[in-house]
Amino acid sequence: MEREIDQVVQAITIASDPTQVSLHQQVLAYIGTIQQNAATTWRLALPIFVDRNAEGSRKHPSQARFFALRVLDEFFDNRFEPLDAETFQILQQALVSYIQSEYVGGSAESDAPFLRNKFSHTLTLFFLCTYCEQWPTFFSDIFTLIRPTDNSAFNRHISLLFFHIVLEISGEVADQMIKSARPYDADRHARDARVRDAVRERDAASINEAVLTLVAEGSERMLSLRKQDGSNTRDLDAAVEVVDWGIRTFGSYVGWIDINLTVTPTTVPLLFNLLADPSLPIRLATSVALLRIVAKGLKEPGDKLSLFKVLSLGEVLDALEVKTRSQQVERGSDTDEGEESYREALGKLLNVLGLEVAKLTDDCPNDDIRKEASTQMAQLLAVMLRFLADPYDDTCSTVFPLLQIILSGYKRSRKISTEPIDDTKRSFLVSLLQVLLTKMKWDPDADPADADEDDNAEFEKIRKELRTFMDSILSIDQHLVTDAVRTLALNTISAYQNGISIEWHDAELGIYLVYIFGEINKTGGKGRAAFCHAPTVDKDRRKATDYSEYPLTTHGEMLYALVQSGISSYPHHAVSLQFFETVSRYTDFFKIRKECIIPTLEAMVDNRGLHNENPTFRLRLYYLFHRFIKEAKNDIPPDIIPSITQSIQDLLPIEVELSEPEDTDENPITEAVKSSAFDSQLYLYETTGILCSLLFRSPEQQAALLLSLVKPLMDELSINLQASTKGVQDILPIVKVHHIIMALGNISKGFPDYPPTLPEGYTLPPLDVLGQVAQAILMCLEAMNVHKVVRDATRFAFARIIATAGPSVTHFIPPLMANLLAHFEPSELVDFMNFIGLLIHKLQKDMFDVLDQLIGPLSTHITALLSQPISGTDDERSHNDTKKAYLSLLNNIMSNKLHGIFTSERNSPSFESLIDSLRRQAEDVSDPSSQKVTLTFLNKGVNIWGQPDSAQGGLPGFDRFIYERLVPTIFHVPSSPEFNVKDGQMMVVLHEIANLLQGICHIRGAEAYNYFISVFLPSQNWPAETALEFTTKLRDLDGKNFRKYFTDFVRSSGSSS
Repeated sequence: MEREIDQVVQAITIASDPTQVSLHQQVLAYIGTIQQNAATTWRLALPIFVDRNAEGSRKHPSQARFFALRVLDEFFDNRFEPLDAETFQILQQALVSYIQSEYVGGSAESDAPFLRNKFSHTLTLFFLCTYCEQWPTFFSDIFTLIRPTDNSAFNRHISLLFFHIVLEISGEVADQMIKSARPYDADRHARDARVRDAVRERDAASINEAVLTLVAEGSERMLSLRKQDGSNTRDLDAAVEVVDWGIRTFGSYVGWIDINLTVTPTTVPLLFNLLADPSLPIRLATSVALLRIVAKGLKEPGDKLSLFKVLSLGEVLDALEVKTRSQQVERGSDTDEGEESYREALGKLLNVLGLEVAKLTDDCPNDDIRKEASTQMAQLLAVMLRFLADPYDDTCSTVFPLLQIILSGYKRSRKISTEPIDDTKRSFLVSLLQVLLTKMKWDPDADPADADEDDNAEFEKIRKELRTFMDSILSIDQHLVTDAVRTLALNTISAYQNGISIEWHDAELGIYLVYIFGEINKTGGKGRAAFCHAPTVDKDRRKATDYSEYPLTTHGEMLYALVQSGISSYPHHAVSLQFFETVSRYTDFFKIRKECIIPTLEAMVDNRGLHNENPTFRLRLYYLFHRFIKEAKNDIPPDIIPSITQSIQDLLPIEVELSEPEDTDENPITEAVKSSAFDSQLYLYETTGILCSLLFRSPEQQAALLLSLVKPLMDELSINLQASTKGVQDILPIVKVHHIIMALGNISKGFPDYPPTLPEGYTLPPLDVLGQVAQAILMCLEAMNVHKVVRDATRFAFARIIATAGPSVTHFIPPLMANLLAHFEPSELVDFMNFIGLLIHKLQKDMFDVLDQLIGPLSTHITALLSQPISGTDDERSHNDTKKAYLSLLNNIMSNKLHGIFTSERNSPSFESLIDSLRRQAEDVSDPSSQKVTLTFLNKGVNIWGQPDSAQGGLPGFDRFIYERLVPTIFHVPSSPEFNVKDGQMMVVLHEIANLLQGICHIRGAEAYNYFISVFLPSQNWPAETALEFTTKLRDLDGKNFRKYFTDFVRSSGSSS
């Protein structure tokens, strides 16, 4: 055995030696085998851990001894049956002997402190295996070692070992967090319950007495040592350690042993003394212990109330909150993280106490208990508000759950009573509201512009939670909230306007309250009515109505004061940004006070807004400026548009900064065009387009302004086009071309869409300028169509230009299509078909010739693509996306009455193969969404090509396709074994089949009914009565009722088969 022990120790030594890496794999495998076979190898592990040399020191190195404990852990853990007598005796004697030599007579592993914690865990696992049946005297044996004789002092090492063991036992048998982290094991669960019951029955009182005796003696020793000038710091630290671990141990078991043991006339004053002890760890441990006492479940509500009376914890917490808050004020900016964690612990304790009291006030059926609990709750509310007002968010948020419960109770009371809330509750809500509004301020030292600052994200989260509490008060007493918000906001804005110095976070809060007022003012109207008291005006008369004569609402007053105060000039980014967020949110206000538009626009375009020196601030302003202009465009005076546009032209040049690509697998050009700064700048280009569109009453001025915007971009486009075609391997010109095309597209996006039919007197946009833009973009595409980013940008830009210019640019579409399809990736095919669908929607009949040329090659290409075998998930997703986009395109063509392209002279030879391929697609039950869309197309086709009269669009021979191919398909689908009528998507397919059946009968008339009853249904072996009933229902029922009948018919047929 000695030889085997030496082998294990040598293996551990090699595994711990970084110079013997070559042997690590081999020894790790050997060590793993030892641990896996702990049922036998524990006999090796035990002597490795406990054996001593002749001089009394431990024989083996600490790494080997630590491993030995792991093997013993493996042996003890998950053991739910008693050990055999011999094994138990060997282990018990060895471990007790080790404790006596190392903890009673030794230094308690002072050279390897990590072994102390590991050993306490191992001993706990041994305890769990043996306490119930084999070692019932475990604790009395430990107590004997703590104080060998009545007159001797407590052994500190054994005391700490005892604390650690009890902590470990509590964790194993009662800690729900530890239990939930493990897979459930019924045997372990039963074993833990037996151990708990045995400890309660045999040793709970003696454990509790021992713990409290050790804590009390340690407390006295601390007090004595603190009184001595220049006392021995080492002795004091040792005493503090004992008390700290003692209170932690006490807190670990108070939740699962009899409360009459833990809450006594002796323990309560001891705990309260320790709750205010100079030692921070002791205070924190005591707060946790008290929290667990308060949260302990008791059967009788009266017992719970008696517990709270005995503790009088509310008064203690009140005093400690006052004390710690004054210390906090004295420290000023000198933060003490430890003391703040203590205040946080006190807040948590108050929160749990309040939640437990709330259970009595809300749920207890006894009126006397409820009344007394309500009195206790009233005493806690003031303390809760002070914790809520704590400048540190971690402390403030500790009472959020209690506050939520209190407000929920108030809301319930409000719903069942029509009486006004009583003065006590109202007074509390007023105080709470003041605290919430104060807590909504930024910290004066914060930098809201720093997007990477974690504290900023935390503040935004806290502010959002505070808003939820404000919303709760709102549902209890709306006027209380709106009045408080209005008063604070107007006072802040007025103070600034009157030249009174205010802090930036006060100014930001004042504006933020204006920003959220629209959400909290539930009785306010919508649109213009939210800002002025005006009579209802018909929609077509609103624009001509002068709203300036009507008085403002509260929100209107706040916004008017905000704009007139000039607070947008406040020299702090957070304040001015909040101003711009607010005015761009409530653009309807500017429709009733148009005199506020110009000052707001001036602030937006000067150095307060778009020309601010902070780049992050500017990027956000690009969007807010766009939003404001887009919403208020009809009220902006046209005469100021040229000056506004001119003032922002210096922001329009495109600057590209190339950085190292983040994703090395992605195309470097694709990576390079991604830019959040440029994405924000695109809002600015769209805004210039909106501004330009407002000059429609002056076509020449509008054309000149548009040309002044696009000409510099087209010149830059030409320069970069030439640079990109010189063969130099530089991606910068390609990125710039992409950005410029996107910018030109966004300028076009700012114009209104070309109307389907031109109204009388309609002024067209500058079509010649838009034509020049389209031509310039097309030239770039022709030269650079190998680059996907250029193709993507061109698709986007042309979609916007065509939407604005309409039929005037349709002659660009054929070369555009040719160049987009000259080089493309599979993923682009979906985008291309969606692009075609958009053009169909915009141009309708003007797309006929383009589609006539396109649909044949496109269908051939897609049919070939879809017939290829699928390999992998990505390939399957691409396959499905392509199929859906193609079917959607075909249906778009039908919906826009462009179906003539399918039967034109160019495409008629391939019509039959196209329509039959779609019929086969309708049979594919593995893809019900595509199946449904295909059936929709076929239904539309039947309604057009199935007409008996060719003058109405009917195709000769299409009736044969209907009867010989389509009808069999229709009946084959629901009879397929894979067709699950219970599946929701399959049900949609079934409804579409019903629609198609009725569509056939509607178009072909009596011929179709006769075919079904005389030919088809008999050929499918349908009984004559069933065929007659089905055909009659098909003929006589409306669409909705036939769909229901058909679904029930298929369902019953499936169940009968």
